[in-house]
Amino acid sequence: MKSNFINLQDNSTTTTTNYNTMSDALQHECGIALVRLLKPLEFYKEKYGTAFYGIQKMYLLMEKQHNRGQDGAGFASIKLDVEPGERYISRVRSNHAQPIQDVFAQINDRINEEMAAHPEYADDVVLQKKKIPYLGELFLGHVRYGTFGKNSIESVHPFLRQNNWMHRNLILAGNFNMTNVKELFQSLVELGQHPKEMADTVTVMEKIGHFLDDAVTDLYQECKNEGLNKREASPIIAERLDVAKILTRASKNLDGGYAMAGLLGHGDAFVFRDPAGIRPAYFYQDDEIVVVASERPVIQTVFNVPFEKIQEVEPGNALIIKKNGKISMEEILTPTIKKACSFERIYFSRGSDAEIYQERKTLGRLILPAVLDAIDQDTDNTVFSYIPNTAETSFYGLVEAAQDFLNQRKNNYILQNRNALTKESLQELLAVKIRTEKVAIKDAKLRTFITEDSSRDDLVAHVYDVTYGVIKPTDNLVIIDDSIVRGTTLKMSIIKMMDRLNPKRIVIVSSAPQIRYPDCYGIDMAKLEGLVAFKAALELLRERDIYHIVEEVYAKCKAQENFDDSEVVNYVTAIYAPFAPQEVSDKIAEMLSSPEIKAEIKIIFQTVEDLHIACPKNLGDWYFTGDYPTPGGNRVVNRAFMNFYEGKDVRAY
Repeated sequence: MKSNFINLQDNSTTTTTNYNTMSDALQHECGIALVRLLKPLEFYKEKYGTAFYGIQKMYLLMEKQHNRGQDGAGFASIKLDVEPGERYISRVRSNHAQPIQDVFAQINDRINEEMAAHPEYADDVVLQKKKIPYLGELFLGHVRYGTFGKNSIESVHPFLRQNNWMHRNLILAGNFNMTNVKELFQSLVELGQHPKEMADTVTVMEKIGHFLDDAVTDLYQECKNEGLNKREASPIIAERLDVAKILTRASKNLDGGYAMAGLLGHGDAFVFRDPAGIRPAYFYQDDEIVVVASERPVIQTVFNVPFEKIQEVEPGNALIIKKNGKISMEEILTPTIKKACSFERIYFSRGSDAEIYQERKTLGRLILPAVLDAIDQDTDNTVFSYIPNTAETSFYGLVEAAQDFLNQRKNNYILQNRNALTKESLQELLAVKIRTEKVAIKDAKLRTFITEDSSRDDLVAHVYDVTYGVIKPTDNLVIIDDSIVRGTTLKMSIIKMMDRLNPKRIVIVSSAPQIRYPDCYGIDMAKLEGLVAFKAALELLRERDIYHIVEEVYAKCKAQENFDDSEVVNYVTAIYAPFAPQEVSDKIAEMLSSPEIKAEIKIIFQTVEDLHIACPKNLGDWYFTGDYPTPGGNRVVNRAFMNFYEGKDVRAY
């Protein structure tokens, strides 16, 4: 019977999963996973029954982060202390429909082939390490959604920079997006390099590689001056190589949000986070292992360790793991004000994190007062629901707050009418509850494969089945969602679908504030004209005869075109300045409705202030406020506005 050394399961959760907002399928972040085994492989064979312990854990770490991207997945491993001539780096990548499964199926097949052909490897860990690919002590994995470049296999991480000198081999993967790729590319050209493409991962890897080459060359000269030959110098170079210094030199001009992980061929490893902490990175270490992932509950689940044992890689710092097992946290760039991405944390990360779960519930609780205003405080004639499933946790918070409101109303009534209450009337009063229903159920079997708009809209409208018989014509229907970005599907299908239930009023509730500005650090919101809040603001400018503001903003953006990034101001904020947030929300509701809709449509957005109350550790809010955490962000938003004004359908970075 064919053995299975990675314990790869046919897991239905690996089906491609985008975190859908009610209005759109919004693609987003990447995920990283790094494992360094600190003991010899024999230790894991004896304690856990297999020398493939590290590979098994990598599979779980990547699978548990499949929510972060299904465009591609990759895996790389390094064997420590091998003899010259023996292969010590293995890498496999996939852009198949289920890339994580495909990657580990390939690994599993290779291992099974070797073990079947060589039964003598079964109980000999030394032979296994020597002869079987992918088995080693150092592993790096990546799951990808690409915001820059095509989804070809060449764009899938980890990237590999090869060299015959062991120390100069560099493997890099990351969750990042740079705002200044062109400038970084040009700096490499000025260094005399010839990068193979203008993509942020390639550019960053080549920049680190350049300073790695310099460091190795300098250390070799130092060893040579000490009378050592090249072979004698090799372990000395590995010991003396200053990874922090290399990263400091390489990161001098980086502008973006990033959590990047790298392996050096001889066995050093690092995970480096941007100075504003935009992209997340968590780690755990004990005497057996060091593990890094983009999400904390992934580490908790895979290694069964408590919440408090898992730490963050500090902004501007690198977690450095030397080949000898020494672990340190070193400052690479001076940290700025922490602006960890709230969108990534609240709306894309796995909700099983203890803090994220409570934060999502709090978002629902905090938005209740606005909902009550929208339904005229009439909870008796209101049904609460949610769409899609990722909004369920915020829905729980909203309903709990609504129940508290109802209970307070009951208390007040009892206190005011206690002398007139009978047993029957009291029971009737206490029986009143907040009404909740599952009004939309996604039919996963349907696929929106038709690209023509007229046909596709009709098909999208039937991806969800609606629950009939639970809404009365006198009812308000409150639907909470994670966020509303472009509004296209909301207008063309979701609102029409809800209207078939014949409610009096449909209240769409976004647990995120209005998305007003493009993101340039990883989330796929690159163009202003795609944002429904921006379209609404333009309509208001036209209606109030102040559209000249658009011309003025364009002129100011154009005037800054050749400024240094540190001098650039975000002038696009002027587009929204004349209007209160509710005015923009009301205009969005008007734009997303249509003549055939019978119900009154209202749209409510979370306030930025309440978002910060709910999510106090992740204050990055540039897509809501225009307050970008890096200088390149202001350049990108102005460029996005100029692209809109000039009719250019291109990315701003």
